[in-house]
Amino acid sequence: MKNIHSNSYLLAIVACLLWSTAFAGIKLGIHYTTPLNFAGTRFLLSGLMVLPFAGRFSENIKSIRKNIAYVLQVGLFQTFLLYSLFYIGINIAPASLTAIVVGGGPLFVALMAHFTIHNDKLSVKKALSIFTGILGIIIIAADKYDIGWEKGKEFWGLIILVMANIAGSYGNILVSKGNKRIKPLALNSAQQISGGIGILLLSFIAEDHVYGIKPQVYYISLLYLSFLSAAAFSIWFVLLKRPGIKVSEINIWKFLIPVFGAMLSWVILPDEKPELIPVIGMLLIAFSLILLNYNNRGKSLSGKEPKT
Repeated sequence: MKNIHSNSYLLAIVACLLWSTAFAGIKLGIHYTTPLNFAGTRFLLSGLMVLPFAGRFSENIKSIRKNIAYVLQVGLFQTFLLYSLFYIGINIAPASLTAIVVGGGPLFVALMAHFTIHNDKLSVKKALSIFTGILGIIIIAADKYDIGWEKGKEFWGLIILVMANIAGSYGNILVSKGNKRIKPLALNSAQQISGGIGILLLSFIAEDHVYGIKPQVYYISLLYLSFLSAAAFSIWFVLLKRPGIKVSEINIWKFLIPVFGAMLSWVILPDEKPELIPVIGMLLIAFSLILLNYNNRGKSLSGKEPKT
């Protein structure tokens, strides 16, 4: 069991590292198209990229047909609602609040898992590690951005981002608790394709489009983000379906995404450099992960849940 958890945490780190590189690609690509159109095209292509690696095509199509209601439900929450709301909210809410809400995603997962999964309760130590990680996110965001509050659309942007987090959290729980008769890669491919098509349809209804050939940077960012989603979500779906892996604990590793994102910006962008307050926030996030793993190690050695 210890080796399974160690391997799972390594894969979780890889997935989070991939996700942390998405922000630059989104900023590049969204400049040349509308948010929902870009998101829908991205996830449709991502689902198609996964399909050849999901196993025998005929078997996967058969299993998708047998479990079509479950596949569409996962696609609704994990792709359509999550990313439609995310792309809308990120264009409305202040940057600092966006960072706090999105960075606090593991808290939403842990709270929902506490009430929906019988063996994934929110212990005192787990709650402490989650809130420590969120405190780190808040410190990083508060130093990076002006956190002044304005009335009006920013409030609704915040509400939309919270709804996106809830949708994504429920999607994670659906995958973890869901039908074992469909392979994780086949499920990921089908849910991204269905969710991507749904976002594109919403885009055609809600957005104005300018058609034509776009600059090369758009297509590079689109292909990279599609690959990123294909790889990261495939890893994540495999992890969520592993026996002994709790959805709340694996999601805490998503606190690494803003850390990796900041570190990459220091390396890639000439105007970015480490500063004291963001580093303090990162240390708090690191401490939250150490606390979580110490708790998990105690459970592994004792063979039972620790007392809280």
